Amino acid sequence: MNYSDFGTKFTQLNGITQLMEDLGNAKKSNNPNIVMLGGGNPAQVPEVNDVFITELQALIATNKVSPLFGLYDGPSGNDEFRSALANQLSSYYTWDISADNIALGNGSQANFFILFNLFAGLMPNGSHKKILFPLAPEYVGYADQGLSADMFVAIKPDIEILATPNGSKQFKYLIDFNAVKQTLANDSSIAALCVSRPTNPTGNVITDAEVAQLDALATQYNIPLIIDNAYGDPFPGCIYTEANLSWNSNIILCMSLSKLGLPGLRTGIVVANKAIIQAIGRVNGSMVLSPNSVGPSLVTRLIKNDALLPLCHNVVLPFYRHKAQVAITLFNEIFADMNVYLHKVEGAFFMWLWFKDAKITSEILYQQLKAKHVYIIPGHNFFIGIDDNWAHKHQCIRINYATDAATLRKGLETIKHLMA
Repeated sequence: MNYSDFGTKFTQLNGITQLMEDLGNAKKSNNPNIVMLGGGNPAQVPEVNDVFITELQALIATNKVSPLFGLYDGPSGNDEFRSALANQLSSYYTWDISADNIALGNGSQANFFILFNLFAGLMPNGSHKKILFPLAPEYVGYADQGLSADMFVAIKPDIEILATPNGSKQFKYLIDFNAVKQTLANDSSIAALCVSRPTNPTGNVITDAEVAQLDALATQYNIPLIIDNAYGDPFPGCIYTEANLSWNSNIILCMSLSKLGLPGLRTGIVVANKAIIQAIGRVNGSMVLSPNSVGPSLVTRLIKNDALLPLCHNVVLPFYRHKAQVAITLFNEIFADMNVYLHKVEGAFFMWLWFKDAKITSEILYQQLKAKHVYIIPGHNFFIGIDDNWAHKHQCIRINYATDAATLRKGLETIKHLMA
C-alpha cells in the first residue's frame, strides 16, 4: 500500500500504539492469569460507578437521552457543560473565565494532537517550530503527535536520591532550570512549553514555585505554557502533596474525565484564552464536527449541584492515596535486597522504577514480562527527545498500581525474578 507522508508516519508502530495493541490483545484473550500493570486505565471505584449509573438513570428518566444521542453539539463542545465548568472554576479558583475559555475534545490525546500542531511544525514563513518538555520523562502519548518530524525537545532532569525515614530507596526528578533557560535563549524555534502535573509516568508533582517559574519563562519568550492536568485538581484530584492549580491567559490547562472513571467516554477539556479555544473549535469542526456529548452530559448536574468535587475529595483521592501507600509498602518489601529505586509518589497512580544495575534494557524486560502475561511499559518510550545513548533511559519502567494488591504483588515479584 502506498501511503502519504501522513499515512506512513501514523501507521508505523510506536510506543503508544504498541502499548494499546498489546493491551487490546491481552483483553481479547480472556486469559485469567494476565497481570495488567500497563496502560493508564483508572480503577473501578464502586462509589463513583454508582454515582455515574445514577446520573445516567436520571438522564433516561427525564427524557434527556434522545437529544444526547441524536443532536450535534457545537464544535467547542457541550455548551451547558462548558458553562457549568466555567462557573465552578471561576468560583473555586477566582479565575476570570467563561464558557468561551473552555473547549472539549474526544479525549486528551486528540486535544494534544491539535495543540501541538497548532503551535509547532512547519510554519507559514517556512520556519520549523518545536515543543519543549522542561522535565523528562514525559507522557508516552506525546511522542508521535507531531505532523512534522523533529517537533519535540526535552531537558534531562536532575536526579535527587531522597533520604526517607524508613530507609525506602526513593528518588525524584527535578527540573534543570539552567538548561531550560539556555535552551530558550539559544533556540528561537521553541513555540511552547509543556509539562504534565502530576507527571505521567513518574507521579512527580512539580511545585507551585516551579510552575510559576515556567510560566514566567513562557511569558518572557511570548510562548504558551501547556499543563497536562489529567490526574490533578479539581478532578480527579489524585495529588498527595501540597500543590495549587494555576491558570492565566498564557497557560493552556488540559483536563480530562477519564481518570474520574470514564475513559471510554473520551472527554478531554482545554481551558485557555478565547483565541485558542476558538482555534480548537474550528479544528474540531473540520476533523470530527463536534466532540462526544455523553461524558459532559453525565457530569453536568454533578457540577451544578456542587457534588463532583466532594466526590473527588472524599472518595477518589482517599482511594488512590491508599493504593499508593500499598504500592510503596510492596516495593519496600519485594525489592529490599536489590539496587532499585522508586520515584517519589506524589500523584496519579503510577510506580516508576529505576533499576540502577540493570543487566537488560527495559524493552527486553517488557518482552520477557509479556511472555509471562505481565504487562508494564518500558521506560525508554517516555524520554521523548532525549538521546538514546543515555543509560538511565533504558533502566526504568512504569507500572500502573490502580489494581488490587494481590495482582500488583504478583507482577512485582515476577519483575524481581527476571531482574535478579
